[in-house]
Amino acid sequence: MLVMTLYICTRMISIAPSITFSDSQLNRKPSYINFNKPAYAWKPDTDYRKHPELYLVGKGEQGVLICEPYKSEIGRHWRFKTEEIARKSSETIYRQFLDYVEQDEFVGADMARKFLQMGYTRARRYANYKGGKKYDKDHDYKQLDRGTGETEKAKAASVFYEKWKLAEANETYKAAKINWKKEKG
Repeated sequence: MLVMTLYICTRMISIAPSITFSDSQLNRKPSYINFNKPAYAWKPDTDYRKHPELYLVGKGEQGVLICEPYKSEIGRHWRFKTEEIARKSSETIYRQFLDYVEQDEFVGADMARKFLQMGYTRARRYANYKGGKKYDKDHDYKQLDRGTGETEKAKAASVFYEKWKLAEANETYKAAKINWKKEKG
């Protein structure tokens, strides 16, 4: 049996038989609490189609809700309320992804991939936490109980997950991403 234990502080608590979290992990506040906006690499006033050289891949979904015009082009299709809505949304975004890849427009392809990934992560958040709220802002951002969310959102998440992984597996995109990160970051 694999046991994951993090020794960040002396008191450890176990949530599941195979996973252990420290107090500091459970009491961690959301990253937006002390967010340093001026230091953020993605800027809302930049047109990343006209200036793709300013785009950074980053980690995960970074910049997805900032980088125009892609945010507007892709974001208008991004929905995950039900499994069926998620299916239509993820198929539309995946087609956009393929179009960007075909047009050799890496920034658009990466942004579409990020929206697919975000469809998965946000739907999972709503599947795990009632109303998608992970932290209680009225009680020093204490993490709320997991397992209180909606099962329909878990189905929506799995739909997005399939398309996200399909996008990441695209050979043309993978090569372009490796190249982009080497040259631009």
